[in-house]
Amino acid sequence: MPLPYLYLVIAIATETIGTTALQASQQFTRLTPSIVVFVAYGASFWFMALALKTMPMGIVYAIWSGLGMVFIALIGFVVFSQKLDFWALVGIGLIMAGVLVMHLLSDSATH
Repeated sequence: MPLPYLYLVIAIATETIGTTALQASQQFTRLTPSIVVFVAYGASFWFMALALKTMPMGIVYAIWSGLGMVFIALIGFVVFSQKLDFWALVGIGLIMAGVLVMHLLSDSATH
């Protein structure tokens, strides 16, 4: 895996951790999850900035936000028992399709 993509994967993972901790922090009333939020988001932006050194901003942000939304929706479903209806699943599928199209077919993405 090329280094910019590794940075992007780490940025997505830490953003997902931060957003999950945000839910667990109960509006910043619990200390440990609140600390995790700030550390994880800081790490996410750091690694996203490293990916941006060699990858186009639009591609990086689209992949970061798109996959982040998909992972958070799935974590919300599995961990927090949040419901995903048919249209939510369709939307997740469209996000995944968009990320794949950009990555596999676009000349704008770094390969």
